[in-house]
Amino acid sequence: MNKQFYLTTAIDYVNGQPHLGHAYEKIITDVMARANRSLGRTVFFLTGNDEHGQKVQQAAMAEGKTPQHYCDKLAVIWKAFAEKLNLSNNDYVRTTEPRHKQVVQAILAKLHREDHFYKASYHGFYSTKEETFLTEKDRRPDGTFDPMFGEVIELTEDNYYFKLQRHQAWLIEYIERNPDFIFPDYRRNEVLGFLKNNVLEDLCITRPASRLNWGIPLPFDPEFVTYVWFDALSNYITIPAACGDPAICGPLEIPIPDGAPRLSLWPADAQVIGKDILKFHAVFWPIMLKAMGIELPRQIVVHGWWQKDGQKMSKSVGNVVDPIQVIQEWGVDAFRYYVVRELAVGPDGNWTDAGFRSRYQAELANGLGNLVNRSLSMLTRYRQGLVPARSDELAADAARAVQDTRQHLEQFGLQAALLSIGGLITRANQYVDQTAPFKLAKDPAQSERLDQVLYNLVEVCRILAILLNPFLPDTSIKMYQQLGLGEVPADFQRAAWGGMTAAHRIGTPTPLFPRKDLESPKRA
Repeated sequence: MNKQFYLTTAIDYVNGQPHLGHAYEKIITDVMARANRSLGRTVFFLTGNDEHGQKVQQAAMAEGKTPQHYCDKLAVIWKAFAEKLNLSNNDYVRTTEPRHKQVVQAILAKLHREDHFYKASYHGFYSTKEETFLTEKDRRPDGTFDPMFGEVIELTEDNYYFKLQRHQAWLIEYIERNPDFIFPDYRRNEVLGFLKNNVLEDLCITRPASRLNWGIPLPFDPEFVTYVWFDALSNYITIPAACGDPAICGPLEIPIPDGAPRLSLWPADAQVIGKDILKFHAVFWPIMLKAMGIELPRQIVVHGWWQKDGQKMSKSVGNVVDPIQVIQEWGVDAFRYYVVRELAVGPDGNWTDAGFRSRYQAELANGLGNLVNRSLSMLTRYRQGLVPARSDELAADAARAVQDTRQHLEQFGLQAALLSIGGLITRANQYVDQTAPFKLAKDPAQSERLDQVLYNLVEVCRILAILLNPFLPDTSIKMYQQLGLGEVPADFQRAAWGGMTAAHRIGTPTPLFPRKDLESPKRA
């Protein structure tokens, strides 16, 4: 059983609508998935929804719906959002599914048997909005709590707690011994700083069913349901378990489901998350897995947040970017290109409508689109669409771009990979200007030279289609169709120079990115 390359996003809480941050995380993970497939790996890419918790229960009640009906309707919106982004995910998990409930209850039963939980009474403050308990450390100097916590109430109740503190020293040692576990390195340093300067408090993993019944019941005490984060984090091993992965089914003593494909997925090769949920994934999740006797993910990849025009996005301010509106106006590949090209994986980014419009015009319409259209149009005009004999004038430039792109993709350097590809586009456009094929075509004595130029241009277009496939899958397919090749260019090895054969007939060139000189991306 060969292990697949397993990638996950965080699962999205359904109490709200999809926004730019959700889109960005899904797109960069999709680029990673497509890139690794093109590099020859068998990839399994998971995304999904987090559907339990108090906020969902309250929102459902406010609309006069059952929580399940409320979640079912929202799940349709979120799945449609994933499709709109042109994701290549292999599965879509929902935490209200029976397959997920089975895994969570198996985890709870195992950890309870092995003395990782205890029951205790709590008296203190509770944020309904954040669904979390607060301590005196969360108070501001004037005794109030940050508005981010919403309404804060005093609460006295019994709950079950997970013994985190006993694992603290081990986790520090593990992170120090595995420097690539958290990427980028400044997020790793952030986690280590937290762990070394704070005593881990035990994690409350339940809510009384009398207060919150929208959750997975504890198998050993039905008067309680599972805390939404303990429930949600477990999704990453739900799907391996459902696929019959022995790395999960064995330790949790879950029988392999009938008809399961018996895939080897775990450990995850990369779990892509936002910086706001770093503690949950880099502290709670590793400790949960250690307690279960399950291997930790190989890497947690942490991306930053988006701002709009240098400000935090807010519906009340009116500066929210609606991905769906941008995609409807400019196309999904233009949207995918901008968010990857504008922001490296790690730091925060800043969306500007002018920046989007500028990149669209300069890099997509005038850069890539113009190169492909004029290269294929000249081949059609001067050689009836038939590819001339091979010429290797741009072979070294292409080989360098291919090598650099591959190296960047192996290291999740998505922005850097696009820059390498962009360098080849620029070189090819300069080559057109330098060789002036439209002038060569007027001189019969320059026929052989024109053949050389046309071959180099059409071959660069073919290679660009392959390199761009993880980023701009629709555009990549259109390029191959216009080249008369017809197949999806999803194999990186085919980016070697010389793939266009003499006398091959190309298809009809059409603009890839129509110019939109007076328009800008719409926002909600």
